[in-house]
Amino acid sequence: MSAKKARLGQNFLVDRGAAAKIVAALGDVSQRTVMEIGPGKGVLTEPLLRSAQHVIAVELDRVLAAELRQKFGDPQASIGSSDIAMVGPPKLEVLEGDVLSVDFEAVLQGMSRPQGGGPSGSDRACVLGNLPYYITSDILLRIFEFHRLFDLVVIMVQREVAERIVALPGTRDFGLLSATAQIYARVEKLFTLPPGAFKPPPKVYSSVLRLKLAPRFDELGVPAEGFIAFLKLAFAMKRKTLLNNLKKSYREEDIKAALNHIGLRPDIRAEAIPLEKSAAVFRVLQLGLDKSKF
Repeated sequence: MSAKKARLGQNFLVDRGAAAKIVAALGDVSQRTVMEIGPGKGVLTEPLLRSAQHVIAVELDRVLAAELRQKFGDPQASIGSSDIAMVGPPKLEVLEGDVLSVDFEAVLQGMSRPQGGGPSGSDRACVLGNLPYYITSDILLRIFEFHRLFDLVVIMVQREVAERIVALPGTRDFGLLSATAQIYARVEKLFTLPPGAFKPPPKVYSSVLRLKLAPRFDELGVPAEGFIAFLKLAFAMKRKTLLNNLKKSYREEDIKAALNHIGLRPDIRAEAIPLEKSAAVFRVLQLGLDKSKF
């Protein structure tokens, strides 16, 4: 594997049985649009094209994008700019570009929209992908940013990252990624694949996750942007207590008062606190003890 391919994290899934199982985790997508992130050599694309109504494959590698066009699409059909080329028959579009730069709103603008907002229900798209290990968090955050466009995400990630995403409060692996993923989605760990399912085989195991997007900000009574910023602050230094992390933005006496009224110890760490109580701390600090409902 070349140095470039190593940087891109290209360990290609070759186990076709596993590929079919991953696609099946999406459920019935016969009337759905599915965005595939990092299709590579197309081992997931092939069964996906048999299942979905429409597939949008986002591939950064120009060589692999060309191979996808040859294998699944019409190599003569090409539209778009030098930054992103969109090719293929109506069943498949190949977007050549960085998924972290793709404007999902623009890409999915042809989908139907309910009056007054983004898509809902089956009008929203699904996401499928074997995510490069080194930018898994960045891709997830990008998907969460555009959560109004998607309702279901099935991804394969490094097993250790999957364990962080599904970790529960009070466990060692619970952190900012866990909290962020779980406030945007209901997360399930489906199954794990060994290195031998890939070529070249990575040095790690990979796990498949299913995320059903259902943001909890309204339920928790917190604004999305403000609460995510609060969580970043709370988890800024994992070894520090919540009190010490929050002192960068709040007065120590206010933090202690909030923790006391919610029934949390002053030496507690963010990793030990459920999202409901983190939201309560945030509300008290933002609104004060008299106005907050805790």
